[in-house]
Formats: sequence, C-alpha cells, structure tokens
Amino acid sequence: MTPTHRTTQLGMTGPRVFPIALGCMGMSGAYGPSDEAESIATVREAIDRGVTLLDTADFYASGHNELLIRRAIESQRDKARLSVKFGAMRGPDGVPVGFDGRPAAVKNFVTYSLQRLGVDYIDVYRPARLDPTVPIEDTVGAIADLVKGGYVRSIGLSEVSAETIRRAAKVHPLSDLQIEYSLITREPEKTLFPTLTELGMSATLYGVLSRGLLTGAKVEGARMHYPRFAGEAGQRNAATVARFHAYAAERGMTPAQLSVAWVLAKQPAFVPVVGARTRKQLIDVLGALEKPLSPDDVAAVEAILPKEAIAGTRYPEQQMKLLDSER
Repeated sequence: MTPTHRTTQLGMTGPRVFPIALGCMGMSGAYGPSDEAESIATVREAIDRGVTLLDTADFYASGHNELLIRRAIESQRDKARLSVKFGAMRGPDGVPVGFDGRPAAVKNFVTYSLQRLGVDYIDVYRPARLDPTVPIEDTVGAIADLVKGGYVRSIGLSEVSAETIRRAAKVHPLSDLQIEYSLITREPEKTLFPTLTELGMSATLYGVLSRGLLTGAKVEGARMHYPRFAGEAGQRNAATVARFHAYAAERGMTPAQLSVAWVLAKQPAFVPVVGARTRKQLIDVLGALEKPLSPDDVAAVEAILPKEAIAGTRYPEQQMKLLDSER
C-alpha cells in the first residue's frame, strides 16, 4: 500500500482525498474501551499509508476525540484533511440534551473545535443532523461566513433529505453528504445519490461495516442499543451474515475487505469512512483497494446477502424519527 492510489474529489468545492477515509469516533469509546496510544498510532499509520481524510465531531466523547486527533496529527497537519461534525449537545453525564444549528451556536462550536484540534481551519465542516427549529439556510449561511473568514474550507451536510440538500445548496456550494451506506443499508441509492450527482456533490459513506455487524464484532458499547444487534433479530442477523463471511473466505478476503470493496465498486465516486481503531484493523481494511470487485462479484455478494435479509432498523426507533434523511 502506498500513497499513489487514485484520489477522489469531494464535490466541486471540497478537498481531493484518498479513496478511503478514517472515521475516528470509535477511538473515544463509542464501541467499547479503546487504547489511546494505539488510536494515535493508527491515525499516524493511516497518514503514512496515504489516507488523508479524518472524520470526527466535537461531541465525540465531549471533545476527547478532537484532542486525540490533535496529538495524532501534530507536525503532519499538511497531510491531513479534517471533516468535523457539530451540533449535538450532551450533558456532563454524556446523555444527549438536544441539537443546536443556530448561527451563533455554529460560530461558537467551530471556535472550540479549532482550539481542541490545534488548527487554523477545518477542511469540511457540517451539522451532524438537521435542527428542525432552525432553517437549514441559516445554519449553512453561518458556515458560509466561516468560509469567508478562512476558518472553514468547505461545507458538508449529514443525514439530511434531498429537499434539504437542495435548499442548502442555494445558499452556498456543498462538498458532500455524509450518510450511512453499506451492503445492508442501500436506501440512499433511491433519491439521495441521484440528487448529489445532479448538484455536483460527493458523499462520505459511514457505517460501511454496519457498525461491525458485517464483520462479527463483539456486541458492546453503543452496539447494544442498535436493533440489528439486539435480541432475536441480532441472533438471526448473525446467522445470516455467516454466509457472507464464508464467501469472503472463498475469495481470500476478510469480511471487512469484502464490505469495503463492495462499496467502492458500487459507488466509485464516493468515499467510504471506516472506523478502524487499531493498526491491524486499518491495514486489513486498506487491503480492499488491492482486491477490487467485478460487476459479477458485486452481483454474487448481493445474492448472498440481500438487503432485505437483515432485520431491524439502523438506529433505535426514536432516533430514526429524528433523521431528516429518512423522510
């Protein structure tokens, strides 16, 4: 693996990045205990191997994740492109207490992110969700002011509908939409992806391993609260995914590699965001770039694990109701 792989442009305004991005949420305990030294080493290993886009949020462990990234990219800022989400608010106990997309809040959030990250600007800045009480035009307009001021380079969105994307794009050009997409979560193909193509936008695709469901990850941390891992549905899904694992083994691939290779084959203009927490996981996932899938391979994978084979929604019911992208 070398940094000579093709790069992908995030829309017409975003940075040009390595074809796989590193999602850093799991490095701050979201899916169980994580080792801080190993997390930092993983970020540095990713950069050494050519990965450029690092995805984080100011609310991941209430700022811990941004501080971790600061340490990891020290003296290497020129090699990293930072994608930062904002807006989700938490109390001191870590419990969510709402979302704030007001213009004044946007400018307050970015001030603290810049300080924690130890940088002068953020490459892609985006609200993590739509604030239903604030017009998207106002939120994006505030980020546009930050672009003019040099604090932000480009604007992205996350988990919003095609209608919201169109409204936001009239205020300022957008680089990409961050949205969940995987072999078993394909809804964005219907209206979101065509809208992005029409508007000259890209996408950063998270959840490509379905939070570890496709790789057989241990059910701990946040996973315990997701319907696809819980109870009878979780047991049935694990048995269904076993067939996928068997096919990966036949091809000489790990489940993680096959999951990422499928996404790269289906959406070559978009960038999967993979939440590797260790150097071993990172190196495994990057191996997908060396094992591309043909159209016949893609069809075979989808026949083995059709999207309707998995039970349960991607988030708990209450969270699903709050997603603009699901409307």
